[in-house]
Amino acid sequence: MAVKQEIKYKVRKIDGTDGAEGKIVLNSVKEGARYLVHRAVVAQSNKKRQGTACTKNRSEVSGGGKKPWKQKGTGNARAGSSNSPLWAGGGVAFGPKPRSYAQKINVKERRLAITTALHHNFAKVTVIDNLAQEIGIINTKSMIASLSPVLDFSQPKRKKLIITDKYDKKLALSVRNVQNLKLTSADAINVIDLLEPDQILVTENALKHICEVYSE
Repeated sequence: MAVKQEIKYKVRKIDGTDGAEGKIVLNSVKEGARYLVHRAVVAQSNKKRQGTACTKNRSEVSGGGKKPWKQKGTGNARAGSSNSPLWAGGGVAFGPKPRSYAQKINVKERRLAITTALHHNFAKVTVIDNLAQEIGIINTKSMIASLSPVLDFSQPKRKKLIITDKYDKKLALSVRNVQNLKLTSADAINVIDLLEPDQILVTENALKHICEVYSE
């Protein structure tokens, strides 16, 4: 099901100028097996669900021990308990109970889904040489000015993703208030993060790390 795909890219510097060329090899599923990406998205989305919805059935509702009225002679329908689901304030029939919505997906399947999503969205990817060393202060305005040559901030509604090789606290504090901009590291990426953004900025070291870990 998985095939090796070679992708060539050009490294850009943070000032927007072109640098050296490179190439990577990613695992990707064949055309008829993209359901794997869908499975990974569903599994990740379901894992976020709290599953805490809870209703009381007729045995858990308080009261209802006495027969509301005698069986015959009143003209009313027969009733044995006020806890019946037919009654206001009664129990709920087949209502939700706390449960886990998590779905199992194999590690190799999840990794293949991630590399497939990256492969098919590589047209949105911009590879830069280094990012953490260029931005050394915690300042959102300076960060936007530094990233403007490689990221389009003119359309705030377009989602953007930055992938670094490791977590950078200063960079994280600088971008956390920027609308529709998410920062993640190469070892914490997921399928939805790669499918949602309109533009992906990834460091060259992070891209190599993704190929080594997820394309094994």
